[in-house]
Amino acid sequence: MERGSGILLHITSLPAAYGLGDFGSGAYHFADYLARAGQKYWQILPLNPTSAGDFHSPYSSSSAFALNPLFISIEELADRQLVNPANIPPPIKPQETGVDYQSAWDLKKNLINEAMINFSQQPPEDFNPFCQNYGWWLDDFCLFTIIKSNICSRPWNQWPPELKNRDPDSLNQIQKQYSSQIQKEKFIQYSLYRQWMDLKNYCNHKNIKIIGDMPIYPSMDSAEVWANPHIFKLDNEGQPLAVSGVPPDYFCSQGQLWGNPVYNWDRIKADRYSWWSNRLAHNFSLFDLTRIDHFRGLVAYWEIPATEKDAINGSWVKVPVYDFFDHLESQYKQLPIIAEDLGYITDDVREVLNHYRLPTMKVLLFAFGQDDHAYMPHNYDCNCFAYTGTHDNNTAIGWYINEATAQQKERLDQYTGKHIDKDNVHFELIRLAMQSVAEACITPMQDVLGLDSSARMNLPATVGHNWKWALCPQYRLDHTSAQRLTDFTRIYGRL
Repeated sequence: MERGSGILLHITSLPAAYGLGDFGSGAYHFADYLARAGQKYWQILPLNPTSAGDFHSPYSSSSAFALNPLFISIEELADRQLVNPANIPPPIKPQETGVDYQSAWDLKKNLINEAMINFSQQPPEDFNPFCQNYGWWLDDFCLFTIIKSNICSRPWNQWPPELKNRDPDSLNQIQKQYSSQIQKEKFIQYSLYRQWMDLKNYCNHKNIKIIGDMPIYPSMDSAEVWANPHIFKLDNEGQPLAVSGVPPDYFCSQGQLWGNPVYNWDRIKADRYSWWSNRLAHNFSLFDLTRIDHFRGLVAYWEIPATEKDAINGSWVKVPVYDFFDHLESQYKQLPIIAEDLGYITDDVREVLNHYRLPTMKVLLFAFGQDDHAYMPHNYDCNCFAYTGTHDNNTAIGWYINEATAQQKERLDQYTGKHIDKDNVHFELIRLAMQSVAEACITPMQDVLGLDSSARMNLPATVGHNWKWALCPQYRLDHTSAQRLTDFTRIYGRL
């Protein structure tokens, strides 16, 4: 890992002509902006499919492996002559409310159908190899998607027994009956993968590394749980015996009841961690570094009986973490992992992080609640990523106005040796992160632009208004903001 700095901005938040950001020109323009500003990292949120039923949370998906069809670039399909440019409607007028998922999909789905028809007339030579190489997850994902959209939209554990239990004859019949739709799903994933790798390579050529994000648990109603029920704690009917979450913490006094099924680590260990190894290898191929969300769940996880209504009455369950990571280290010279170690972290988690020298996270918005907090920059070691805030935090200005106590503001003044207010707090927090010994520091784009709480990406334990913030036209990625970042990176040795 090299000393540097970067920006946290999800793909959906990119400037876009059709409702939300995607793998098209807006992403390339942002990569150019990062390069002009001297940034070496671009951190994003998970790229997996999202749904309106889950309010398009990127941490809740029907697949741990597939990419989100909303991210497909119509421009690139037109460049490949799969879509007639005359059929592409005018850009959607930018919404003051931010990302418009439904409008984006309404526009793209018809153009994807057109592209599929043209694609099927002469598939490229690398299409079949793609389907074969990724068939270990792609086939299950396509079947899962087709069944949900054509046969039974309910969660998979409520499907007819022959589908719920994956009867081979029944699945073969579906493959034959819906072969054209399955081919379309494979075409979409092929196109997304190709577009994403082109974008990643473009960034890498500009000395920008992509930091991906991997939720620790797949969703209950996902292709992975349906296809691999034995590695989760489920009963014979596919109902979870226990679910995931976290105990009460900074974000929620009731804890967080996520509802994902927890892993059966005895079965996973007996299988020599093959599913987890494949999942990590897949993420390592997509990203230069992978942030594992809720890393502590790989050491010990909070297991909540499925009958509970909140996360309070859970218990910690240990994971064979040393055996697992020794197995991973036998496959990789260096694990390209960032451990999300926020929240309730115990000594056993710290021992694992130190033993495997995994970089951790330090968040400045948490640093000033007490004197000499571990997240104050003078307590950092080099092997960490320093953040002003994350996608789960308020913006720096929003925090200062709405959340910071008088004591926190006083500590911040004392620590910086200057008067901090709502007009300069974001720049001073960026400066603190930049000048620290942390090998890398990451700033949410909202803090670079100095935005208030209206630009917050997510408020944990709430639904309905999250994941919608976007770089609308009024937020200019101009020379001024790029130059300020360049100055910081030069002054603090991060160029």
